[in-house]
Amino acid sequence: MSKKESRTGLVVAGLLLGILMAAMDNTIVSASMPTIVGELGGLEQFIWVTSAYLVATMASMPIFGKLSDMYGRKRFYLLGLAVFLIGSALCGTAQTIVQLSIYRAIQGIGGGSLMPIAFTIIFDIFPPEKRGKMTGLFGAVFGLSSVIGPLLGAFITDQISWRWIFYINLPLGILSLFLIGPFYKETLQLRRLKIDWYGAVTLVGSVVSLMFALELGGNKYAWDSAQIISFFIIFAVLFAAFLVIERKVQEPIISMSLFKRQLFAATQAVAFFYGAAFIIATVLIPLFVQSVYGGTATNSGVILIPMMVGSVAGSQLSGLSVRRFSYRAIMLVSVILFFIGMCLLGTIDADTGRSTLTIFMIIAGVGMGCSFSLLSMSTQHKMEPQKRGIATSTNTFFRTLGMTIGVTIFGSIQNKLFQNDLKEALGSLKGFAGNIDSRALLSADMRAKIPAGILHKISGAMADSVSATFTWTLIPISLGFIAIILMGKERLMPSKLGASDKQVS
Repeated sequence: MSKKESRTGLVVAGLLLGILMAAMDNTIVSASMPTIVGELGGLEQFIWVTSAYLVATMASMPIFGKLSDMYGRKRFYLLGLAVFLIGSALCGTAQTIVQLSIYRAIQGIGGGSLMPIAFTIIFDIFPPEKRGKMTGLFGAVFGLSSVIGPLLGAFITDQISWRWIFYINLPLGILSLFLIGPFYKETLQLRRLKIDWYGAVTLVGSVVSLMFALELGGNKYAWDSAQIISFFIIFAVLFAAFLVIERKVQEPIISMSLFKRQLFAATQAVAFFYGAAFIIATVLIPLFVQSVYGGTATNSGVILIPMMVGSVAGSQLSGLSVRRFSYRAIMLVSVILFFIGMCLLGTIDADTGRSTLTIFMIIAGVGMGCSFSLLSMSTQHKMEPQKRGIATSTNTFFRTLGMTIGVTIFGSIQNKLFQNDLKEALGSLKGFAGNIDSRALLSADMRAKIPAGILHKISGAMADSVSATFTWTLIPISLGFIAIILMGKERLMPSKLGASDKQVS
């Protein structure tokens, strides 16, 4: 092995560690959230622990992508990694759900650089004929992290403390820093560009306003209240301003010109709808397991493994198939499996066995996993090297935007359904439904103090709310199917020997 190949191998190892850490962070937290809520309280606010991270990631992602095109991938990958590690350390010190949400936002700012820049570096250092294999490998690590995350998070939560699910990022991140820093040598020609700060502020402001409206509407405030109407108006004004700004600025945060390419535009739509549907499964299944089946965080962590194994398999299959079939053909198989899996998850109830739930999750996981590596490749199809950073970050941005809006909308739906089902189930017990504390449902010790008959009704209400929410996710999946049809017939083809970057339709 030559010195150059050896150095490239170390860089790939460092990037894989970064992706492992960033991707694992979502699932490791999801599996441990029931226990965290059981200790800190705030079941009605637990969605914000996830959404705060996603909003911050979404905000920083296109900015890091643009900066990496301007000044180089390396320095902003390392900067983002450092911020991510600082946020991780702070998360471990949180004393309330609100504090944890704030620290997760700091973590998310750094996380916005890791995934898109890592994939962009791969497209910079490998020719097209090797990208399918490499992105398949990266997609597999992304999926593998989803397997390790829940299990590791559950084990750490039960055996040590949930705080260590954040501290574990520190050694992984430091090792990634030492691998990327000395060994990654950039050759990309850089450009001086302007950062679209106004676009970033208006976009983030509009999304946050929409999230507040959807989260608080029908819960803390009536839908027709002045507060909720104001949030919707702010969202509309800021989003309209964002669209105007993006059309006029010299270097927009999201380049509208890229959307003139049909494959690129359709790919971003697919990423958005897939993200909106899949995120709620990783959030609600652990909640379902611990509140319906009972037990510890380990039960929640282990139960997620089949879905994540399915996603690893799907990612590998799509990475290996992309040179033989079109992007659209592979995604059509993906969306059918994803739809069936989520449809089956929409049938679960308090009496659903673990083996049945496992089968449903595997099907959904394979369907979703196919998109992990493939959407990154279709986003980069025929993309000029100087636009790869913003293109990749745009793709990850739309997936994250879908996850952010999805977790807010479907989280609100689930919470509302649960409260309604709970009142109906316990209607004959005056005052009891309003006195249910989140700790009582998610803590094994406190569950033991609830009479069996009442606990069964509460668990049934939770199960019904979760399954009904899964049924609602069929809407974005169906919209994703329409977007996939529009992807066209393009597929990845190897370049000729010596050609630098050739993809054909």
